[in-house]
Formats: sequence, C-alpha cells, structure tokens
Amino acid sequence: MVSKSSYIKLAASLLAGVVVAQTPAATPEDHPPLLTWKCTNSGGCVQQNTSVVLDWDFRNPADYAASGVSTSGNAVTMYHYVKVGGKLTSASPRIYLLNSDGKYVMMNLLNQELSVDVDLSTLPCGENGAFYLSEMVADGSKNPAQFNAGGAGMGNGYCDAQCQGYCCNEMDILEANSMANAFTGHPCKGNNCDKNGCGYNPYASNQRNFWGPGKTLDTSKPFTAITQFPASGGRLSQITRKYIQNGRTITSGSLNSCGSEGSTGGMTGMGQALGRGMVLAMSIWNDAAQNMAWLDSGTNGPCASGQGSPSNIQSQHPDTHVIFSNIRWGDIGSTTKG
Repeated sequence: MVSKSSYIKLAASLLAGVVVAQTPAATPEDHPPLLTWKCTNSGGCVQQNTSVVLDWDFRNPADYAASGVSTSGNAVTMYHYVKVGGKLTSASPRIYLLNSDGKYVMMNLLNQELSVDVDLSTLPCGENGAFYLSEMVADGSKNPAQFNAGGAGMGNGYCDAQCQGYCCNEMDILEANSMANAFTGHPCKGNNCDKNGCGYNPYASNQRNFWGPGKTLDTSKPFTAITQFPASGGRLSQITRKYIQNGRTITSGSLNSCGSEGSTGGMTGMGQALGRGMVLAMSIWNDAAQNMAWLDSGTNGPCASGQGSPSNIQSQHPDTHVIFSNIRWGDIGSTTKG
C-alpha cells in the first residue's frame, strides 16, 4: 500500500490554511453522535453510546460539517470537498470512534467479526473511502510529538504501519472506491512494520467482474461488508470477507498468512493486536503521488492511468463522499442476525 504520510501532510496543510484559522484550543467539544452496536450470539446486539472525533490535524472543531463530516443516527457521511467562502476546498477528513468516557473505543476482534454498511457509489477512480483499524492507545496519549492536551477527545495519538505518528499495527478493513477495493493486514514487530501488507484485491485475483457498478457486488448501491477474524488455539488463523447486498450473501476472498512472523509479526502478530484492541478509523482521501494506482489501475483495477488524479476528481466529481453506517462488532455470526 502507498504511504499515507504524503496524503496526511497535504490534507492537514490544506485544512489548516483554508478551514482552520488557528490551532484548535484544547477545550471540550461536542462530538457528533454515531450509534453503533456490540453483539454476542447469546444476547444479540446492544447499542453503544458512541460518537466520532476528528483527527487533531484534520479539524475545525467548531464545525464538523466544514471539515466534511456529518452524522445522522447510525450513519456517518464524509465529503472529500467542501465549500468554504464559496470556494471548493479539499477537507479529506479522518475520524475515530469515541466512547462515552472520552476515550477511543477499543475493538477486541480476535475470533470476532466487524460489519458495516457502505455506500461508496460516488467514489470515482483515484478516491479512497477507508475503514480501518489502528492500534492506537485508548486515551490518545502515546505519541508525545503529536499529543496535545485533550487526548482522544481531541483526536490525538494517531499511528499506523506506515509509521505516521508512530509505528503500530494496522488492519485495513476496506480501502475502496466504486471501481476497486482491497483489505490488507499490516502487522508490526516493534518499529518494523509490513508497510506493503498482506492484501486481497478481487480484481488483482482475476475476479474482473466482481466489483463495480452492475457487477456481482454492485457498487452503485449500498452493501454490508463483514470481516471475520477466526482463531484457533488463541491464534488468528484467517481473515475472511463476505458481503450482503439485496438479501444475498456474496463470498469474497480470505488471507491465510501475512508476511514474515519473524520480522514483522505476521498473522500471529496481527491476531495479537486484534486481541489487545484496536481503534476504528475512517477517512476519505486521494493520492497525488500515485493517483491511487496501487488500488484501482493496472493489474489492481480497471481505471486508466491518470484517471484518478486529484485535479480530475475535484473538477469532475466535486460531490464525492462515502457513507459508513450500522457499525457492529462481536461474535462471529452475530452482527448480521435478523
């Protein structure tokens, strides 16, 4: 996977220069509520009192809408571009799931599953609606260079396997647009991370008619993505993906290994991170360096070279956005019952 650091720095500078007039003060803010559910096979799904918080570097705390973020019930919508002073500006937000205690929700997903309803019908070539897990700490305080007063409640403490912020395990549940998608594990052993990761992309696996408008998984319509992390003897044995659309279950791919156990931790290390608990992050971004070719062009997808340039997206798809909703996690088989 391409490094996210250039995207993060670019988006942060654009937002700082146009949307945020000054560094946000470390004072309490109202976080947009987002209903989520934690599930068990025996007790069903229990609603959680959760909300979303913008990353410290991607924020206008006085107005989440100006940062491209809005919630309604169990749905969060993120726009890449927003109008500020009548001018279309790149907001490219990144948000995290926050608990009622002001700390990040820690999802313990070993031998569990995570499901989410997704609408990415407006995401063109070159755009990425990302739904992923990062082994951040619950209070957002681990990275001293990035930490500001306010902790998780101010969106502090980001880390990933590209070592942006600091190095930590990352599990990309869904990186996708309407033309291509992938899910990718990025285990780390200390500061040595599998930056490319172990991934599954249907198009790259010769499933050329699987993903896209009107295809097996019709991306012009909403769908549910279910990611399962079965374990055997306390060790992650597989990462599997299936979808539900229009009442129909659609099987996809799976990962049975994930790089070198000795150097980056491999599947065992990824499972250990899932067992300790990881933070849910969501973002929308594009890629000036590679135009997201690593995701959706060449052998990875049907998009033409250069089609996914940020300038092309902004001029031809200014309304591009992604909607994540109905987020549920818990026992395997429990999140989509009923």
